[in-house]
Amino acid sequence: MHVHLSPGGAPRALALLGGQGIKHLVNLSGGSPGRGLEEQMAEARRFPGRISVFCNADFREARTPGYGKRMAKTLEQSKAMGAIGLKIPKGLGLGYEGPDGKLLPVDDPGLDPLWKRAGELHMPVAIHTGDPKAFWLPANMLNERWDELQVHQGWSFYGAPVSWQQLFDAFERLVARHPKTIFIGVHFGNDPEDPERVGQLLAKYPNLYIDTAARVPEIGRQDAAHAQAKVRALFERFQDRILFGTDAGIGAEAEDLMLGSSGADPPTPAEVTRFFDATWRYFETDQRGFEHPTPIQGRWKIDGIGLPPAVLAKVYAGNAVRLLGIPIAP
Repeated sequence: MHVHLSPGGAPRALALLGGQGIKHLVNLSGGSPGRGLEEQMAEARRFPGRISVFCNADFREARTPGYGKRMAKTLEQSKAMGAIGLKIPKGLGLGYEGPDGKLLPVDDPGLDPLWKRAGELHMPVAIHTGDPKAFWLPANMLNERWDELQVHQGWSFYGAPVSWQQLFDAFERLVARHPKTIFIGVHFGNDPEDPERVGQLLAKYPNLYIDTAARVPEIGRQDAAHAQAKVRALFERFQDRILFGTDAGIGAEAEDLMLGSSGADPPTPAEVTRFFDATWRYFETDQRGFEHPTPIQGRWKIDGIGLPPAVLAKVYAGNAVRLLGIPIAP
């Protein structure tokens, strides 16, 4: 459900992920008309039935009044060009500015025309809000994401003007305000550290879906001995609204590879193997205390949830096929 392809990266992505049995990729980095979407759609057409594309909104539009209606019109263009959904990055709420020069909140009313049109066009909105909660704590050796924050110093939001909770609350208000629009809360509903709260949102909002991209380390690490049974129960209860994602970023060159997160150097072949083996192990077995897929994201171990085959089939592919109308190549 969730990959990021740089121009020219499709052949490498299809070879890498195809080797893991993944037949279809949903590229969330499609760009917008005049800003990359033409190229991404052309590349997808080179591989019929193998790649679908989500477009992106151009938030430079938000600097002048009337931006929501203009962005809605651009979304119509993107749909006509072949995009099947809209991806919103974490910059909404954390970096994009409105006409007054102030931070644009996640639930900004000026964007309502965009969300409304997405619903009318049957284009799900995959939205990344916030980031791991540790990114709001001091970026020092006591931070559990210290390895990652050393490499990506700009990912630290310690002292930021908006808190993690404020972002998450705005995300919930947005989903609630647009019940006719499908939202996909990427990275396990934007709150992988608290699957119970994610389950509460799924129960409350039928228009909310989630994906698993880059968050197996968090959802796999639960302190209480019975916690993994609760996570398994969440998958079983909401088995029709959870989508498998990797957050793999793949470009044309060998060094252009990110698996969930990135270190100072591209992942080694051993790290690639670990990423996929640990991912399948998490979803398909009930083994305990093994290394998670992405070592830079934390030094803890995880426990598998051993999903039943029927649930796995939906999470791995069936839900995305149904929600997005994806044609699967033989």
